[in-house]
Amino acid sequence: MIQLLAPTHWKDYELIDCGDFEKLERFGNVILIRPEPQAVWKKTLSEQDWKKTANITFRGRSATSGEWVKKNQSIPDRWHVEYKNNEVAIKLRLGLTSFKHVGVFPEQAVNWDFISSSIKKFKTPQPKVLNLFAYTGAASLIANAAGADTTHVDSIKQVVTWANENQELSGLKDTRWMVEDALKFVKKELKRGKKYNGIILDPPAYGHGPNGEKWKLEDHIQEMMQDVVQLLDEKEHFLILNTYSLGFSSVIVENLIRTSFPAVKNLETGELYLQATSGIKLPLGVFGKFCNV
Repeated sequence: MIQLLAPTHWKDYELIDCGDFEKLERFGNVILIRPEPQAVWKKTLSEQDWKKTANITFRGRSATSGEWVKKNQSIPDRWHVEYKNNEVAIKLRLGLTSFKHVGVFPEQAVNWDFISSSIKKFKTPQPKVLNLFAYTGAASLIANAAGADTTHVDSIKQVVTWANENQELSGLKDTRWMVEDALKFVKKELKRGKKYNGIILDPPAYGHGPNGEKWKLEDHIQEMMQDVVQLLDEKEHFLILNTYSLGFSSVIVENLIRTSFPAVKNLETGELYLQATSGIKLPLGVFGKFCNV
């Protein structure tokens, strides 16, 4: 059964409306207009409502970069938000980057809830969790806050530094930070005989390792999955595979998991979306996840 899941615990995030390849969002007290390639339908609210509501608009210069246009120059380039569910709470530093991102993917809160609830079910004291393609660290910090010994792997030093800022902001410590190519790191951990109770994968469609290693989702995800399942603790474990790629369906994710890990139990697959206040749903990737306790 394919699931459709949206976050339910956000107070500091709101999708107000989306359409015409844009989205209108509130992060804390800051309201942004950003590009959104999935939003191929018409906006629900009027153009006038969007312009009146937004504090900052992203103007693209190319497919990968652009600039932020502020309604008022006193609006800061950086600010903080909090995420809190039934088990844990974290704080995140957001910022206006040249790539239209602000440092968090709000739909991932669905996966954060699964991470914290899974860790709380484990009998293992301080279970080990590995977060691959870990970006600015929200999932890592959720795992840490839930009591896990957490390893965070990303190939870009600046975002790992950002993740460490988020750790300090959240009043947490002792996350293991690794600036490394994710696939290379996994192969090294296999050789070391390491085991993890939880593994989080949120790979991009395209990417590069710190030494120019190339990552292309459809070319490398099968190899990655076959390796990471060997790192799972046999008794207590969870795994999340999340992809944001226009060509990937939840059936592909299901097939990847089942062929890599035939012994999988309690597999759930589906699509993540954000529910706009205006009534429209914005799809934002597919997932497969399972937990064995």
